Parts: sequence; C-alpha cells; structure tokens
Amino acid sequence: MLTSVDTDLIRALGDPLRLRIVTLLARETLCTTHLVEETGAKQTNLSNHMKVLREAGVVETEPCGRFTYYKLRPEVLAGLSAQFAALAESARTAVGNKRACP
Repeated sequence: MLTSVDTDLIRALGDPLRLRIVTLLARETLCTTHLVEETGAKQTNLSNHMKVLREAGVVETEPCGRFTYYKLRPEVLAGLSAQFAALAESARTAVGNKRACP
C-alpha cells in the first residue's frame, strides 16, 4: 500500500527541477557542471536539490577528480512504481465498496 512509501521520496520527486534532474540522469551519469548547463539552475541551487535527491536515496555520487558525478538508482524508482501499481490495483478491486454515511 502507498502508506509505506517514504514521504521524503515523494517530496524529492515532486519538485519540477528535481524531476528534470532525475529525467536527465535516467539517460546518463552527469556531473554538477553538466546539470547546471542542462537545467540553467545556479550551482548552489542545484547542489541543494542534489542533497535532497541523495538523502531520499534517488541518486548516488561518484567522485572523479575534482568533479562529483551523479547517477540514478533505478531500483528506488522501480520500487515506487510497484507501490503505485499496487495502489492502482487496490483501487480497481474497491470500485464497488462504498461506506454508508452515519
């Protein structure tokens, strides 16, 4: 059921810029410089968004010299997708259920 979904994960993906970042990282591993170029966000703003995504477990870092690369953790998104699919299935089977008003 959806109640077991980590609210930090939902919040992390709910921001338009973070969702854009996740979309970019679904295609390739990128460093901060690439993400700044692709999104047009300021580096400090981007770093704050990346911190939220890291803490939610959506991305992981990979140091490479003086750069930090970010890559998506697809298993986290797949788990969230499975939980939404279970919620949708529950809704399909509950279509005829209606609680009477007191």
